[in-house]
Amino acid sequence: MMSVNETSPKSKPMSMPRRVVPRSPFAVIRKTMRRRSRSAPPKLKRSLIEDHFRVEKNIGGKRLALPGVPNYEDDWARDSHDFFNLIVLIPIIVLNVMNWNWDLLFNLGEKKFIADAWTGEWFDLFFWTTVSYFVADFFWVLLVPNCVKSPIVIIQHHIITMLYLLIPFYRPHARWCMGACMSVEINTWFLIARRVFNKQGFPPWIIDLSFVSIRLKFISICFYVTWFSIRVFLYPILLVVFTKLYLKKSKQYGTYINIDLVPPIFQSIFCILNLKWTFDLIASKVRYFRRRNMSRATGETVDYVDKGL
Repeated sequence: MMSVNETSPKSKPMSMPRRVVPRSPFAVIRKTMRRRSRSAPPKLKRSLIEDHFRVEKNIGGKRLALPGVPNYEDDWARDSHDFFNLIVLIPIIVLNVMNWNWDLLFNLGEKKFIADAWTGEWFDLFFWTTVSYFVADFFWVLLVPNCVKSPIVIIQHHIITMLYLLIPFYRPHARWCMGACMSVEINTWFLIARRVFNKQGFPPWIIDLSFVSIRLKFISICFYVTWFSIRVFLYPILLVVFTKLYLKKSKQYGTYINIDLVPPIFQSIFCILNLKWTFDLIASKVRYFRRRNMSRATGETVDYVDKGL
């Protein structure tokens, strides 16, 4: 007979409950996004170029950007988010335009600089409208990640941008920089408009679409003009300007560790991303036109070879 002090061989010692340490919200977001990315099949993992252009892989596995935009089916999450951006970005762009003296901006002399054309008369409304947009869009993508193709990229971009916006808020001399950088939202508007107004994926330069063709041509032209003029041309110039401004302020402060160091760093990140996307786009287009010329030389018929961008 077993005594009271003896322990049954099947009984287990009582373990102390483990203390649950709450994780930070950023760790939860990162783990969730990583799980979704790994669980997605390979064919659903797309690049940013594939999000906005028709893409096909050739025999060597390289991507070819074809004319037109991808053919999109109705998707309530994506469509509602696109229309939100198309509507909200308009007042942001208009308020940005209202903060500049355009007569002076287009007639800068030798002793005039782009900052001299900044009036800042509507800065407060422009600033808080911009902040409200990024905060709202950040939580929208966070709560409904399937509204965009690359939620991780959008969330990271919005976090950096919202931190970036603290500079003009605390540094009045840098408020014109916010206006110059936010001009990129013009290109963002046309980027979204290419998808919203052309869900069928029509190449914009085919001639049998009547009024639809004119609209698509206009949007496509504005998209490429603003892409290269703002992302490829203006942003690197701003990087040089921000670096000079940082060096000038560092001499005044007597130290190179100051808040004006942030704009050159963040601007460098945006410039690298813009140049990478531009290189991917141009390289894919070059491969496409080479394949088209080879098809013509050999007499092959390729059904997607048409005029378009």
